[in-house]
Amino acid sequence: MTPLRSFFIIWAGQAFSLLGSSLVQFALIWWLTDTTGSATVLALASLVGLLPQIVLGPFMGVLVDRWDRRRIMLASDATVALATLLLAYLFWRGSAGIGHVFAILFVRSLGGGFHWFAMQTSTSLMVPEEHLTRVQGLNQTLNGGLNIVGAPLGALLLSVLPLQAILAIDVVTALIAITPLLFIAIPRPVREAAAADGPFWRSFTGELLDGLRYVRARRALMLLMLTAGLINLLLHPAFALLPILVTDHFQGEAIHLGGLEAAIGVGIVSGGLLLSVWGGFRRRIVTTLVGVSSLGVAFVLTSLTPTNLFGAAIVTMFIAGIAIAFTDGPLMAIVQATVAPEMQGRVFTLLLSIAKIMSPLGLVVAGPAADLVGVRTWYLVSGIFTLIVALGSALSPVLLNIETDRTQPVPAALPAD
Repeated sequence: MTPLRSFFIIWAGQAFSLLGSSLVQFALIWWLTDTTGSATVLALASLVGLLPQIVLGPFMGVLVDRWDRRRIMLASDATVALATLLLAYLFWRGSAGIGHVFAILFVRSLGGGFHWFAMQTSTSLMVPEEHLTRVQGLNQTLNGGLNIVGAPLGALLLSVLPLQAILAIDVVTALIAITPLLFIAIPRPVREAAAADGPFWRSFTGELLDGLRYVRARRALMLLMLTAGLINLLLHPAFALLPILVTDHFQGEAIHLGGLEAAIGVGIVSGGLLLSVWGGFRRRIVTTLVGVSSLGVAFVLTSLTPTNLFGAAIVTMFIAGIAIAFTDGPLMAIVQATVAPEMQGRVFTLLLSIAKIMSPLGLVVAGPAADLVGVRTWYLVSGIFTLIVALGSALSPVLLNIETDRTQPVPAALPAD
């Protein structure tokens, strides 16, 4: 069996697992909403799901680079499945509480983080470089599809099944994801011998610092991370403020919000499918910058949409969805193609930590700003600044040459066990 075929078998199993995870995420958040009716509880739940990957991300990256990635995915899926099964048992007994749900959300976030990093860093070891953008296009299609069907399917299942049954569905989908990993090996990247020597904590610290030095020594990689962070700082709050845009500007209701979110999801699926077939421009960074520019244009147009033209907002959000796929897919492929395999865990975790930490920072600014000047003004300003970021990036020779300026050869992978 070829490595590429093996990858897609693993990928298909993980797709089932992600569907189960989206159902559980919706069900647990709805249970917290229905049980407490507290915005503070929901905010804390989001924080519990976010903090593990922000705070522990760089440390997780060291372990992903150090350990066998197939075993990491096996252990992550199994741990999340067991934790979910325990929570299902507690709900079946009627003894589940908010603390139990928070604990499971934490474990799921931690396990999901380990799994995501291991899967992303395994991709470049199994997929030929010329197909990396196409694979990332499929990932975008999957994520967009889950955004579309996850909440409606979760709501439908909650109307006919008890919560513990939905949790049990996630356990079954996790077993589907685990099964291929029991039989398919994943190549291991070569590690320097010195990296494995010495006491665990000394070598661990050394590898963590090696990851930071690796990124610092590559200006293009640092600029890529800075660009990703700025985009998240500007645009994540805009997506979070969609409900206010619907109610305050379009005078709409929940169905209108659902329409905008569905348009984004359909756009991501469409953009992902296009990427998976087309593969993007020869230089992946150009595809990413086209995506960033399109996001800026979409939000500027949204801010200028009159109250009586809600259909136009559906179109701009569809464009934004396509732009998200064009931005994120090639960006991930760039890291997979240009970063040495034995360093990818640390680089991916740094990238994700920088991007995710910008989200709450942006929300801290965006909320009061939107209350002060109006949500449409925030959309206009964030769209213009996103276009400025895209233009500045396009004028940077360092960033444009990120895929050709490889200062070190990429080591070969060791055969899988």
